[in-house]
Amino acid sequence: MRLLPLGDRAQLIEIDGGSREVLAVHRALDRDRQIGVVDLVPAARTVLVTFDPSVLSPAAVAGWISDVTSAEHPGREDEDERGAPPIQVPVRYDGDDLAEVATLTGLSPVEVIEAHTATPWTVAFTGFAPGFAYLIGGDPRLQVPRRATPRAVVPAGAVGLAGPYSGVYPRSSPGGWQVIGHTEATIWDVHADPPALLRPGARVQFVPDGAR
Repeated sequence: MRLLPLGDRAQLIEIDGGSREVLAVHRALDRDRQIGVVDLVPAARTVLVTFDPSVLSPAAVAGWISDVTSAEHPGREDEDERGAPPIQVPVRYDGDDLAEVATLTGLSPVEVIEAHTATPWTVAFTGFAPGFAYLIGGDPRLQVPRRATPRAVVPAGAVGLAGPYSGVYPRSSPGGWQVIGHTEATIWDVHADPPALLRPGARVQFVPDGAR
């Protein structure tokens, strides 16, 4: 792990390992969040810590991060994941890339659906667009490459796969993920509190809704 100062209001934690290690650090810091810490933002390999310099000095923040991460119990992440029921997201598995994903994985379309819905996924981090969550922990057989040619328009609610991730497009946008279905669930609502349905650390259970 490496700590990089970003001006006088942020510290960036570079973490060895993957999304699960990042999520464990994010959870540990969030559990012990100090007054003056403004935000904790996990990404694929980092956690950004922003703070109010009138309340906390950069040295104090660095010391807090060191104390928390060195004391974190490695099994705590799984305990937290089991603590809350998963958010259910009904999916109509009618995506244009479902057959392509079946070919890439060696599964039938029905087996792709079964694999996608068999176990809960976990939100590792958000990005790309407001409310877009990168979900990890699914069936490893579903790891497929992005489309060779991205689409100029992917509709809101499209459910996709790319690499180790699954995700739901919160709104219409360009995109290169393999689309396997669609959901009517509201993923992003600027008038809601919080606006994002899927936040880092949350578990997500996809549920077939009229699967073909």
